[in-house]
Amino acid sequence: MNNLNNIKLLIMDCDGVLSDGKVIYTEKGWESKAFAVSDGLGLSLLRFTDIKTAVITGRNSQALKRRCQDLEIDFLFQGVKDKVAVVEEILESLSLKWENTAFIGDDWNDYHLLQKVAFSATPHQAPEEIKEVVDFISKNRGGDGAVRELIEHILKKQGIFDDVIKRFLGQLSTSNHADKNV
Repeated sequence: MNNLNNIKLLIMDCDGVLSDGKVIYTEKGWESKAFAVSDGLGLSLLRFTDIKTAVITGRNSQALKRRCQDLEIDFLFQGVKDKVAVVEEILESLSLKWENTAFIGDDWNDYHLLQKVAFSATPHQAPEEIKEVVDFISKNRGGDGAVRELIEHILKKQGIFDDVIKRFLGQLSTSNHADKNV
C-alpha cells in the first residue's frame, strides 16, 4: 500500500462520489443532486490538517458549486475533459507532486487520474474493473459516505485522526452555533 503520510491534496469526482450519481431535472430545467452530510463532516475534518481539497468533474452544476462553497473546498473545476491536466495545474500552484495526491473516482472517465495519483480510491458501486486498479475500495456507495470513509482512512494512517477529532470537538465547544457547512 502506498504511503499516505505524504498526502497533501485530496481530489474528488462529483457524480457517483460526492453524490449518488443521479441527476434530477425539474420541469423548469433546474438540476438537483443529493450530497451526504457525513461526507461534509469528513471534509470539515480536513480543515484541521494541511490537506487541501479539490473537486474535478466533467459536468457543470450549480448545486455542486454551492456545495463546494459551503464546504470550503479549495479548488472546483467543472466541465473538465482532461482531469490529469487540471491536477497538474493544481499541483504546480501548491508546489506539490503526484506523490502528494489522493483521488476518489468511480468510473472510466476517472481511470487515467486513478492510475497517476499516489493513492487511489473508489466507492463501493464502481465497476469491477475500476475496483481492480485502486488502492482503496470504500464499503460505502458514492453520495453515501464513501468520501468520509476515505478521509478517516487517510487521517488514521497518518496517525492524526484522534488529534483532528479533538480539535474539531474543541471548535464545537467554543462556538455559539453548529457549523452549517456540513
